[in-house]
Amino acid sequence: MQRRELGESGLKVSAIGLGCMGMSEFYGRADEPATVDTIRRAIDRGMTLIDTAPSFGAPHHGESANERLVGRALRGRRDSVVLATKCGFVRSGNERVVDNSPGYIRRSVDESLARLGTDHIDLYYLHRRSPHVPIEDVILTMKDLVQAGKVRHLGLSEVSAETLRRAGEVHPITALQSEYSLLSRQLEAKILPTAKELGVGVVAYAPIGRGLLTGGLTTLDGLEPHDLRRVQPRFQRGNLDRNLALVERVRAVAREAGCTTAQLALAWLLAKDDGIVPIPGTTRRRHVEENAAAVDVVLSAAQIKELDEAIHPGEVIGERNTAASLALMEL
Repeated sequence: MQRRELGESGLKVSAIGLGCMGMSEFYGRADEPATVDTIRRAIDRGMTLIDTAPSFGAPHHGESANERLVGRALRGRRDSVVLATKCGFVRSGNERVVDNSPGYIRRSVDESLARLGTDHIDLYYLHRRSPHVPIEDVILTMKDLVQAGKVRHLGLSEVSAETLRRAGEVHPITALQSEYSLLSRQLEAKILPTAKELGVGVVAYAPIGRGLLTGGLTTLDGLEPHDLRRVQPRFQRGNLDRNLALVERVRAVAREAGCTTAQLALAWLLAKDDGIVPIPGTTRRRHVEENAAAVDVVLSAAQIKELDEAIHPGEVIGERNTAASLALMEL
C-alpha cells in the first residue's frame, strides 16, 4: 500500500483508507463479526486511515454504534492505524442537530475516546458546521483539545472554501472530508484549489458513488428497507437508468486499463492530486482486496482526460444526497 501525506501536515496515511459508516447503518446492518474481520483485513492490507463518527448507526442500532464497533476491531491494533472520528453532529431517531458549542465538543471527544478505547484521536473532524457559531470559535475549542493531547490533527467536513480559509487562520487544518467522485465533482471549482493553496489534504468519501460506479447496482429491488439509496435522488426510478448509462462510459476505460470500474474510480481520484485520499466503505473482505489493489492502477494522461469528459457534472441526474442532508452542508 502506498502512503500519502495529508496536505502539509506531516500526517502520513495509506493512499486508500477505510470508511466505516456503512458497517452500522445506511446500507443495511452488516454482521458484526464479519465487519470486525473486514476492518482487521483492511489494516493487514496496509489501509491505515480508519474513519468513523459518533452519529453513524445511532438511530437504528444504538448511540455511537459505529465507534463502538471500530473500537472493538482496533483492540491490539491501535498503533497500526490513523484513527479519525468527528464531532458537531447529533442524531437521535429521525432528529438531526448540528451542535458546535464548546461544551458539546469537549464532551463529545471524551465520549469518543472512551468508546474507541484510546487516549488520543489522530484526526478529529468537525462533522457539520453550524451557521450560528463562528468557525473561529469552533476551531479555538478544537485547538484546546490538541493542546490537551486528546487530538493530534484537526479536520473539517463538507465546508466551503471560505470556511476552510477562515478556520486555517486559527489553527492548521490537516484535512477536508467531503464527497468526491466521478459523479460528484462539486469540489473542483473552488474548494480543491483552496485546499491545495492552504496545504490541506482532501479525504474523499463515497468515492465509488455509493456503489453506482461499480455498475453492479441496477435496481433498488432487494435493498434493505433503511438503505439510504432508496431515498437518494440519483437512485430513483428514471434517474438510475440514465446515470448507469454514464457509468457505461467509464466501464470502457476500465477494460482498457485492465481493472474494475470501482478500481478505476479510485485510481482517477488518486491521479487528480497526491493530496487526495479516498475512503471507500465496505463490509466485505473481497471489496477490501479490490479497493486496495486500485493503488496499482496507473492511468495515462489520455485516460484521465477521457474520464474527466466521460461524465460531465451536468449530465448526472439527481442531487448527490437528500435535501435534508444537503441543507446541513456548505455547498
